[in-house]
Amino acid sequence: MESPHKSGFISIIGKPNVGKSTLMNALVGERLSIVSSKAQTTRHRILGMLNGEFEGTPYQIVYSDTPGVLMPKYELHKSMMQFVKSSLEDADVVLYVTDVFDEYEDLEFLTNWKDHTDTPILVLLNKIDLVGTEKLQDRLDYWRQIFPDKPILPISALEAVHLDQIFEHIVAKLPVHPPFFDPEELTDKPEKFFASEIIREKIFMNYKKEIPYSCEVVVTSFKDEPTILRIATEIYVERVSQRAILIGHKGESIKKVGIEARQDLEKFFGKKVFLEQFIKVEPDWRAKADKLRSFGYSLD
Repeated sequence: MESPHKSGFISIIGKPNVGKSTLMNALVGERLSIVSSKAQTTRHRILGMLNGEFEGTPYQIVYSDTPGVLMPKYELHKSMMQFVKSSLEDADVVLYVTDVFDEYEDLEFLTNWKDHTDTPILVLLNKIDLVGTEKLQDRLDYWRQIFPDKPILPISALEAVHLDQIFEHIVAKLPVHPPFFDPEELTDKPEKFFASEIIREKIFMNYKKEIPYSCEVVVTSFKDEPTILRIATEIYVERVSQRAILIGHKGESIKKVGIEARQDLEKFFGKKVFLEQFIKVEPDWRAKADKLRSFGYSLD
């Protein structure tokens, strides 16, 4: 007899900059989520599918990378938290990611959820490669007080330490269910989404202060021709002064972003890319519900 198929949704949640996207990419084995050293890089819920067989049982794991949990200051932040809440609603297992430098913050909706949910939670203490044994033990003791009845696993997403134990924990908790997605699918997002994210990642890497947080990248044209991929984008900022900073002296700054983005786009799509970037000013777009909806954010 064939073993029953197991499938489930695994939500990766936690505060900004604790390594959720790095973990997501490592678990899926593909670079789906953009990564930077700055907080609040992830703005959407991104699904990554992993299909296989473990000890004779076929499985499909649907990972959800989510924005870092925070107190909303803008309509954009509210949308980001909606993505987190929706991922918790359909989760079969939750990976609560913290790190060796993080402190617990009593954010109401998350605290209420963790204290009343029946969903299995695995607490992951990330970045253990950055501290010694004594510091690590201190942090483990700290998080055991916050999650006294939950398993806590020290990991390094960057160095792939103990990721096999995460996988085994998840497979054991997966419910018996047919696949939710075609086994050939890797993610729920279209190619245009990843093009815009790659460009946004380069903005995070090349600019400081408020510039990365004030930018939104929209792909306006995506033409996949036999020998070249032609991508046209609009980069929105909130103020004229930000537009000037984004462009840089004689256009050198935005040119650098374009070169770096094109290189990664060619790696991602496996073909030559022609990239156009146009910069537009949309005052206070992060606070405008209609504009956010047009950018693909949910405010329901």
